[in-house]
Amino acid sequence: MRIVRRRPPDALAIKLPDMKTLSPTGELIRLAWPVYVAQIAMMANGVIDTVMAGRLSVIDLAAVGIASSIQVTILMSLMGVLLALPSLVAHIHGAGRHAEVGREIHQSIWVSLVLGAIVVLLLHNPEPFLAISDLQPAVETKVRAYLDASVWGVPAVIAFRIYFGLFTGIGRPRSVMVFNLAALVLKLPLNAVFMYGLFDVPALGASGCAVATSIDSWLIALAAWGWCLNNPRYAPFQLRAPIAPPDRVAITAFLKLGVPIALTFIADVTAFTFMALFIARLGPVASAAHQIAASLAVFAFILPLSIGNAAAILAGQALGAGQPNRARQICWRGIGLGMTFGVIVSLVLWSGAGWIAALYTTDSRVQAMAVPLIVLVGYYHLADALQAVAVNALRGYKRSAIPMLIYTTCLWGIGLGGGVLLGLTDRLGPARGAPGFWLAGIVSLGLVGGLVALYLDRVSRAALVAEAA
Repeated sequence: MRIVRRRPPDALAIKLPDMKTLSPTGELIRLAWPVYVAQIAMMANGVIDTVMAGRLSVIDLAAVGIASSIQVTILMSLMGVLLALPSLVAHIHGAGRHAEVGREIHQSIWVSLVLGAIVVLLLHNPEPFLAISDLQPAVETKVRAYLDASVWGVPAVIAFRIYFGLFTGIGRPRSVMVFNLAALVLKLPLNAVFMYGLFDVPALGASGCAVATSIDSWLIALAAWGWCLNNPRYAPFQLRAPIAPPDRVAITAFLKLGVPIALTFIADVTAFTFMALFIARLGPVASAAHQIAASLAVFAFILPLSIGNAAAILAGQALGAGQPNRARQICWRGIGLGMTFGVIVSLVLWSGAGWIAALYTTDSRVQAMAVPLIVLVGYYHLADALQAVAVNALRGYKRSAIPMLIYTTCLWGIGLGGGVLLGLTDRLGPARGAPGFWLAGIVSLGLVGGLVALYLDRVSRAALVAEAA
């Protein structure tokens, strides 16, 4: 009879890869693809809401679009602070200090309590956002109902965001992917029940989307943490230990990395949002064409973003283990991989602009205006791929303040300001309309990518020198 030896519960299967046996490119792909699938699943939830709301009425469709935009802007802008967690966990895990992982998670809970309170306050009081929109009373009523219902899911969304930070930080994002796919499977029937009124449940219309999302978020968060806390493999992280009291030093370090990340996200999102608002002045055809281009840009962005997340985790683990040379190699391999896929995506956009536009709309006027914008998105994506990988890689080095300044200056000053000049005025030649905004966006994002990549090179070289000393 063969005797099988079991590993003791404190022997984690999660170990830093050995450079002699594992390719950095292969490891980047191994970590990036689950994150990519998870992000696609999250986007699909929004698509489901839009399609199902469209079957109700124009007012419900408009309410879902506006309310979800407000909700995502508020939630993701503040939750951007929690994007510091994967890098912090990666450093601790790479150094082999497993018991400290739980303590870092506990500190993130204290930060999240404050962030969550602010989110709830803003969702319950959306007047500043509604004032900008100037909505019809019927639409505003449904928007408020949607936002009120979404409040109940905020704690669950935050809990799962912390789960994401933990499992990406230790280099195991597949469970995040699995739970996101499970959430996607549950979303359709939950929407049907609460939006259309099935099984004697009152039909809630647009707000039914938010009720379904809140319930879905709680189910997934409870399932994810229940599985994690009862899995002996993760016992060394001390996650089930009593929650550590607030640690001023730890929370300060968390906020020092997380707040600039959130501000960078806000600068990016607001510049993109105001770009759409300015283009809306050019009429519904220009606005519709821009929406097609914008949706393609967002969809294409997910791939380099996933590679950037993988680079940040692997670099953080390598730095925690005292391997700055490996960290630098991973970052530049990540940029190379991101740019390779970026070229492929851009070639598809350039060669297929016509049929892509036709997939979105049958309106010949919108198609005609969308085609040149899709071509510009191809150039935009090349810059987007560079900056997405580089800025995330810098988070592996716990650097986020300088990128924040670069993003704010370039995206608002050159991108949005230049877009207004090129698109709406004749100061730099005849007004170019929507293409003018995209041209300015390409220049600004290209500058962002170049500057952030140079800063990454400087930081990674400094880490090598510090290790040698």
